[in-house]
Amino acid sequence: MASSDRPTLTIRARLGSDRSVTITVLAMLAAVSFLPVLLTPIPAMVDYPNHLARMYILSQSGTPSANPHYEVAWAFYPNLGMDLVVPQMARLMSVENATRLFLLLSQLLIVGGALLLEWARKGRVHLAGFAALAFLYCLPFSWGFVNFEFGLGLALWGIAVYLMLADGPWPLRFVVNTVFVAALYAAHFFSLGIYGATLGLYELWRITHQGISYRVAAGRLGALAIPALVLFGIMHMTAGSIGSEGTSWFLGFKPIWPLRIMNGYNLTLSAMTGLALMISLLFAARRGVLKLEPAGIWLAIGFALLYLVIPSKLFGTSFVDLRVIPAAALILPAFCTLSLPNRTWRMAALAAISGIILINLAVVLAVWLPYRTNYAAIIRSFQKIDRGSRVLVGSTGDPGDPPFADLTSYPMFYAPTLAVHYANAFVPNLFTEEGKQPVRPRGAVRRLAIPYGGPVPSSLLTAIATSQPRADVPPFVRTWHQDFDYLYVLGPPGPNPLPDLLDELDTSERFVLYKIRRRS
Repeated sequence: MASSDRPTLTIRARLGSDRSVTITVLAMLAAVSFLPVLLTPIPAMVDYPNHLARMYILSQSGTPSANPHYEVAWAFYPNLGMDLVVPQMARLMSVENATRLFLLLSQLLIVGGALLLEWARKGRVHLAGFAALAFLYCLPFSWGFVNFEFGLGLALWGIAVYLMLADGPWPLRFVVNTVFVAALYAAHFFSLGIYGATLGLYELWRITHQGISYRVAAGRLGALAIPALVLFGIMHMTAGSIGSEGTSWFLGFKPIWPLRIMNGYNLTLSAMTGLALMISLLFAARRGVLKLEPAGIWLAIGFALLYLVIPSKLFGTSFVDLRVIPAAALILPAFCTLSLPNRTWRMAALAAISGIILINLAVVLAVWLPYRTNYAAIIRSFQKIDRGSRVLVGSTGDPGDPPFADLTSYPMFYAPTLAVHYANAFVPNLFTEEGKQPVRPRGAVRRLAIPYGGPVPSSLLTAIATSQPRADVPPFVRTWHQDFDYLYVLGPPGPNPLPDLLDELDTSERFVLYKIRRRS
């Protein structure tokens, strides 16, 4: 072998070694990142107990143990990912395990979809896996937006498959697109929007940069849009819906969310890791080692504009703009190249992103593992509730707005909704919004429902019970002491606020259960 060949062989060997190290580290990080779901029977996410309660209702519908206060009402609308899948899985296992398996499947779809998308674009795995693990417990996911997480994972797979077929026969591309559009429509409406926006921007880039004729371009864009338009037409004709009315922008939060996105439980740590990641990316871009492909530039500009113009609340769904950030973080790595100058820089970058992933994971475990005790305590308390009762949920205080609050208390907010299963109770906070969930309260209790409301402040409940209610008091709590049988007060235990009305039945570090005395 000529001596001139040896440096080239040495460089290739080192690159191969670095890739092996990268893949090994990625595999190890992925394995530990799924541990929280595997170790906790009920993951400590804000919305998760509420979703689990609804899964119990759907799975037991039509059986002797069905809840008497709720009925199942299917319609042709989106956002039904877990509602369609979990009851079928529950035929083979417990509802609790089926719901947790659905969450694990959603995480696998996120990580696997990001990897497949990068492979479809580059022919290798490089950045996307680390990005997916870094955002696996970001705000929308750790708050329990499970249908969105499942749908976004499915969207990543759909985008990857479409890119593989981008230059193939149009009938195959049309059929595959139709299948993914239908699946995403059923899973989550905004995941379908991310899928459509990504592929639409990609096709527009192809039109401007690859000399595609307008006729061909119109055909490709039309083929993308037709399946979605047909589904929306069917939804309209069948009186389906996407959710309730209501649009709000909350523009003051838009500069805040990018700094709060990384972790759903410790917002200070989230800001630190988010800033560290953004500074690292900016430094790498300025040094020229991180580059966006031309198609990636179109996508980045498109996502940025979408984030700026989309309302924070749309069709009654909150935090819509927030969901754009993890979508962009999962898609754009497939359109990036990172060329670090030497092995030292590569190992330093690997250590930095691994550190961010592990720090976020440590915070998640620190919150989720103790909640096993909290959830077990509230499930035991359901034994002290008469079956078929009406249960109101209050709280000792307001933890503050989500961008600023200590979110470690949030996973308890909807835990009392599990009484709909364990005590066949009515709980007004159960998610039953028309257009989003196929469960609704029966007529006798419908006026008391708070489909997307949190616990009622105990100060308000006390004021209602001890004086004439103000005119602005919501009707569902105006006569709460007459309409409900039990009251959960969430938060640190304190003195009985209404000793003449409430009898304490159970207490824990995060709640107190009272029985409401009937007044003559």
